[in-house]
Amino acid sequence: MGRSQSSAVSRNPQQSQPAPSSVAPPPPPPPMPSPEAIDASPFLALGVSRAVVTAVVQEGYTEPTPIQLAVIPALLTGKDVLACAQTGTGKTAAFVLPLLDQLMTSRGNGRIRALVLTPTRELAAQIAAHCGAYGRHLPLRNAVIYGGVGQGKQEDALRRSPDILVATPGRLLDLISQGIVRLDAIEHFVLDEADRMLDMGFVHDVRRITALLPKQRQTLLFSATMPSEIEQLTRTILIDPVRVAVKPPATTAELIDQSVVFVERNDKRAVLEKVLGEPDVSRAIIFTRTKHGANRLREQLEKAGIDAGVIHGNKSQGARERALEAFRAGSTRVLVATDIAARGIDVDGVSHVINYDLPEVAEAYVHRIGRTARAGASGRAISFCDGDDRAYLRQIERLIRKEIPTLFGDRPAEPARSEAPRPPMGGAHRGGGRPRFAGRRY
Repeated sequence: MGRSQSSAVSRNPQQSQPAPSSVAPPPPPPPMPSPEAIDASPFLALGVSRAVVTAVVQEGYTEPTPIQLAVIPALLTGKDVLACAQTGTGKTAAFVLPLLDQLMTSRGNGRIRALVLTPTRELAAQIAAHCGAYGRHLPLRNAVIYGGVGQGKQEDALRRSPDILVATPGRLLDLISQGIVRLDAIEHFVLDEADRMLDMGFVHDVRRITALLPKQRQTLLFSATMPSEIEQLTRTILIDPVRVAVKPPATTAELIDQSVVFVERNDKRAVLEKVLGEPDVSRAIIFTRTKHGANRLREQLEKAGIDAGVIHGNKSQGARERALEAFRAGSTRVLVATDIAARGIDVDGVSHVINYDLPEVAEAYVHRIGRTARAGASGRAISFCDGDDRAYLRQIERLIRKEIPTLFGDRPAEPARSEAPRPPMGGAHRGGGRPRFAGRRY
């Protein structure tokens, strides 16, 4: 849905988003819209019920985005859908709105009827919050389960017989093995961020979970990119799906101003501090390759007088939620993160994404920079590239089908390929030692 000034679930910037977790009490619901405002909403023409449209208008959304225009009617007819869409396109509402209406057309049986599977805790919490916001006028319940926290409160939520369950794969399988969750009544299955599931090694878990679902169901698969492994997965879990591609796979948002800075590794922090000192940097996410690197960079920024939060997989769920809330509220304008957070940060007004380290997997670049220029806004993505990262930059540029312009200066000549053998993916880099370009300076 698009914001009132653009497209993508358009939202009034004066209205706050639903709280993604229990860190803070949820804000009071926005005032009820007038009947005329509801009648004028184009979501009614898509077939969305009046009760759901009322909540959509309350949330400040005015125009459906392209992904919503394509997906909502298909889902309302009961068809399977395969959707290739980037983050920030309004894809969550594209499946949540018709899902709520479909659940209202079938009789509740006190069991879980819809499962949304997602790779990260943050994304799961956000989807559950959207289910609550858009379904506030419906007698439907939702629950969210994920790892990294105790399961007691999640068990309490499951005992309240939710209609919708939003889950990450690991915690879901844990609770299934304990006999706490059953999936034999599922009517609707949403697999969100399928390519991220692949990146994080969850595809085997996804196959185990889908094997437990009823054969007669509706399935929706969302993926920002479409690698061959995901194509193979779709052939096993989807039946004659409607295919939707809002943008070609692995393209980057048009409103993102992308640039690269060729800089020696030891000079990166000084350049970063200079970038963060620019007046147009109102809210920035900085991506590092490792958890240790994220912690170290955050400490260095704090010493330089730049207040920064940090989020990565070793942080407790409470610490991650507090860091996100501070960033979302604006009390912290810089957030240092690893790729675990690339799909889980849904924050308005991120002006800059800075790749302090280029990702080892080219597709992760698309997901990282998708944290800016959301909902029709513009944004900037600046990537630092030292000599060791030139191979990663080449892979990224092949994937996005364009050469990223340099922020300043000329692009250095490419090193001879024989001097720069690329290590196996996920091999030497994780062990700590990274190959260097002997005798070269960039």
